[in-house]
Amino acid sequence: MSSPRLAVWGDPIAHSKSPQLHAAAYRALGLDWEYTRRQVDDVAFDTALATLDDSWRGLSLTMPLKEKAHSASVTHDRYADLTGAVNTLLLTDGIRGFNTDVGGILDALGEQDLRGIGDVRILGAGATASSALVACVEAGARTVDVRARRPERAAGLVALGRRLGVSITTSTFDADADDVGLTVATLPGGSVLDEATSARLSENGGALFDVAYSLWPSALASVWRGGRAVSGEAMLLRQAVRQIRVFLHGDQSVPLPSEEVVVAAMEAAL
Repeated sequence: MSSPRLAVWGDPIAHSKSPQLHAAAYRALGLDWEYTRRQVDDVAFDTALATLDDSWRGLSLTMPLKEKAHSASVTHDRYADLTGAVNTLLLTDGIRGFNTDVGGILDALGEQDLRGIGDVRILGAGATASSALVACVEAGARTVDVRARRPERAAGLVALGRRLGVSITTSTFDADADDVGLTVATLPGGSVLDEATSARLSENGGALFDVAYSLWPSALASVWRGGRAVSGEAMLLRQAVRQIRVFLHGDQSVPLPSEEVVVAAMEAAL
């Protein structure tokens, strides 16, 4: 019998550090599992998923596939249900969808002592922004200022905010705003805002938690003046730990065997 197969899919995907993280974890766990990467866009996703045979245990999904993966899932965990986004598919018993981004952000905010901040700003209105919203609310946010190039795209976040019981405002990146204690940037890697907009956001944006980790510091982090800037590498690591829990146990809340040892191996791989 061949080794169980797993992979990360997305477009672009060459920058992904997921293969080295997962490989390190599986070595530490003594598992003969294969984890690769594949460039798959949203048009090709359904066909690519249909070609997978029984040797496939699961998939990690990144941009732009999280909504597609949600649609393909037969069941969803709570975070996937809330956000409409799936970044993890377990394929061993049907197609089960999970969102480990929410927990990954929560875990990373805790590590950086950035929980308990009541006023938060989120940059972006895509799938990762939904995960960031849920994470920030669970971390203590009471009001959330969402900024997007096209604020009308944030309608789903406003509706999600109502479900979560928090006040959501939406506007363009360059609009005036009150001070916040934390800014969570969910913009795609390589995104660049103009200098004046970046300066305005940073002056009253508090600490910056940027989900970007490739080419760090990001363009925004390199000019941030409101407080310290934190890379998304911590989120990447913590959501990967939760993915591996799903691939092993089918439940992201169940710790891995000797999890501290596994996490240390993953950190070394970064």
